[in-house]
Amino acid sequence: MTNAANRVGSSAIRTPRRRSVDNGRQEELLRDVAEIFFQEGFTSVGVDDLSKRLRCSKATLYAIAGSKEQLVLRITKRFFASSAAKIEEAIAVENDSRKLIQRYLEGVGEAMGSMSPRFYEDMISYKPTADVYSDNAATATKRVREFIAAGVEDGYFRQVHGVFAAQLVGLAIEGIHSGQLLEGSDLTPGQAFSELGDLILNGLQTTD
Repeated sequence: MTNAANRVGSSAIRTPRRRSVDNGRQEELLRDVAEIFFQEGFTSVGVDDLSKRLRCSKATLYAIAGSKEQLVLRITKRFFASSAAKIEEAIAVENDSRKLIQRYLEGVGEAMGSMSPRFYEDMISYKPTADVYSDNAATATKRVREFIAAGVEDGYFRQVHGVFAAQLVGLAIEGIHSGQLLEGSDLTPGQAFSELGDLILNGLQTTD
């Protein structure tokens, strides 16, 4: 596969024609572009193609992002920020640490499941978006560490070294992130995060 970093900039030509686009139209276009990217990846889709398919001018697209790289990065950041907010909202009412971990990782899996394999490959191959993904993986590791520590303290989990357990989970998250743990399996990244939640709970639950 051609390196995404070499291809993502192929349509990143700035245009002097800038126009004002109202917030409602911006949101509509960002949603539509995100849908195309998540289904098809972003290295193979140029600004010319986007403008034709979305029936808007290139100047309109450049008004919401000055280049294709900026458009890709903006959509990626929006996706992870929105997903994180939804996951945190979903677990806010949950007090059981066991269910917290499960629901949190299921939320991560559901979010990742909205990405096609092509987008995922493009994302981890292009450094700016790979960095965004890495930052979010680190945040996920931190949250799981907090859940484990709370579960041990509350007696939901047996006594374990919380930092070590969380670092182990972090390695698993990184393995999913890099694709290494997906090799030889038929799991998507989203499914892998859900499986990780099940594995953690089976290993941490106290015996009756």
